[in-house]
Amino acid sequence: MEGRLINAVANHPELYDTSCFLYRDRNIKDRAWRKICEETGNLITNDPQVSVLQFPKSGGGLRRRKRDWVIPPLSVTENKRGTHPLKVAQIRSNEDKTRKIFYSITGPGADLPPVGRFTMDRETGNLYVTQPLDREETASYTFEAHAMSDGAGQAEDPMEIIVPVIDQNDNKPYFTVEYNANVAEATTIGTEVVRVEAKDDDEPDSDNSELHYRILNQDPPLPTDNMFEINPITGSIRITGRGLDREKYPQYTLTVQAADMKGEGLTGQTKVILTVTDSNDNAPDFTQKSYTATVDENKKDVVVVKMIVTDEDEPQTPAWNARFKIVSGDPDGLFTVKTGTNKQEGILSTAKERDFERASKHTLLVSVENEIPFAPGVSVVTSTATVVVNVKDVNEAPIFDPKEKLVVKPEDLAVDEVVVQYTASDPDTARKQTVTYKIMNDPAGWLNVDKDTGLIKVGASMDREGIFVTNNRYIATIGAYDDDAVPATGTGILIIQLEDVNDNAPIIEQHEIMVCNKDPAPQLLSVTDKDGPEFGAPYSVSLQGMSKTNWTARMNDSRTGIILNLATELPSGNYSVILTVADKHGLGQDNIIKAEVCDCKGEDLMCTQRALGGSNLPIIRGVLGGILLLMLVLVVLFVSLRKEEQKELTSKDNIFYYNREQSREDDQVNGHQF
Repeated sequence: MEGRLINAVANHPELYDTSCFLYRDRNIKDRAWRKICEETGNLITNDPQVSVLQFPKSGGGLRRRKRDWVIPPLSVTENKRGTHPLKVAQIRSNEDKTRKIFYSITGPGADLPPVGRFTMDRETGNLYVTQPLDREETASYTFEAHAMSDGAGQAEDPMEIIVPVIDQNDNKPYFTVEYNANVAEATTIGTEVVRVEAKDDDEPDSDNSELHYRILNQDPPLPTDNMFEINPITGSIRITGRGLDREKYPQYTLTVQAADMKGEGLTGQTKVILTVTDSNDNAPDFTQKSYTATVDENKKDVVVVKMIVTDEDEPQTPAWNARFKIVSGDPDGLFTVKTGTNKQEGILSTAKERDFERASKHTLLVSVENEIPFAPGVSVVTSTATVVVNVKDVNEAPIFDPKEKLVVKPEDLAVDEVVVQYTASDPDTARKQTVTYKIMNDPAGWLNVDKDTGLIKVGASMDREGIFVTNNRYIATIGAYDDDAVPATGTGILIIQLEDVNDNAPIIEQHEIMVCNKDPAPQLLSVTDKDGPEFGAPYSVSLQGMSKTNWTARMNDSRTGIILNLATELPSGNYSVILTVADKHGLGQDNIIKAEVCDCKGEDLMCTQRALGGSNLPIIRGVLGGILLLMLVLVVLFVSLRKEEQKELTSKDNIFYYNREQSREDDQVNGHQF
């Protein structure tokens, strides 16, 4: 039997560790177990107060390596009272029967930090703790016990000793943070609003650190004193009562307790501040249920009325800010309603011009809501207000139809010919007013309008090429006015699209040229026509009078320009060249070109001596200047004599009237002025 136990223990050392360790607590009488414990070095003898640990035997079949031995852990209760040092255990070597053995310990708590927590009597092997221990500082100590033979060195292999510190409930629970949370007043029952958590420095997963929570106090205790509950295990705080109302109870303060020993031990407290936030549980309400206002017809963007509302929700929040809407009475969108800057005012304005003759009164129904929907489960009634808008009749100006009228007429329309009848109607049908017409803007003065009928006729010849015509269009403004005490005038725009007629002969742009009398260079003359392309190029040209003898002229390839050339060598001087230019329909006119002929050759123009018709020009100019001076003296003398004569006649009460016309003889060449 004994042998079987020894073999079993050898194969399962975990069995004997506990059995032998219990030797300190009971009297083991079984000889087999005693022998096993003695053989393995775990026998507890003599002192029932402490454990006696023996080094494992080094010989026999039970010899084991150091790492295979599991020494039963010792334990020391933290904060243990009594006189220190206190004996914890005794270490024994099997060799102490045959020789002197000295004992020691090494490791943390012995000769390593924290140094000196444990000591060992060198002679007896007694293990002592030198001071009260704190598990929260060091939960366990592990060191090695040594047995040294006197004069012979190490007697045993080092033995590992583990001393756990047994926890005591010496730490209160505590909260590390303050709790502030928001809870919406419309939050449903059962909703978690905040979760608290306390800590306990005692041994985890023990009764000393197992915490339970509860609410000690709710301030204010309204509308009930159990508005909130806490889960005792998780610390989750939920809503359990009805009646959260920010307007009445804006904040709650909960005193929460955490207790260890499953709620029966040490306690700690904290405050939980719950701020009740606004939910949209109050509808905005009009302070006035009906309004009456008057606006002039045809007025746009005019404020009709301002409507004030109140709301018990938190100011300047989406649950308080108002939004207005026209519910009925405005199918044509004549009005608009907007929220004022203070968010509690509805401003009703005109969006379009209203017509008194069409509707003299509008009855609108306006509703008000908030920027956000009402809170779930909240039953409220939307507030409405009635606005009666009376439209005031005003004298309206006659209206042309169309506002802009386009007519197409030839530019040579005869004077007094009808252009168009352009009339306006008076929108003030109830006033029975008479409409008359006038020309308000006629930049060229071409038109007349009949005052009573609006019939527009030609007053002066029109010209498509006139300076007031743009893109062939002539624009005039016609006015129509009623006979009210304060007349109102409406305007219409008459646009006359002028059709071109061939009423302008082409002309030569250049009026003066210079050429040499020897090998003269051809002169290119540009031709233009005020008429449109239909009455323009290709042009034709011919020389007139004496110009045919000395000059040649022909059209260029594009027939838009004239190539003029001196055909005969002429003395230097100034000459007139007469050219007749016609458009493609044969309408033409004479053009006179002043040609200065210089005594030079080709294109090298040099006119150092200029003569008119072969004469010396400076001499002629001097003679003409003398003649003009003489004539001026004669005129002054004649005027003086006439003044004296008139004075004499006046003194005799006789009045004579003179109608003197000074004729001017124009220079002409073949009947052409130049």
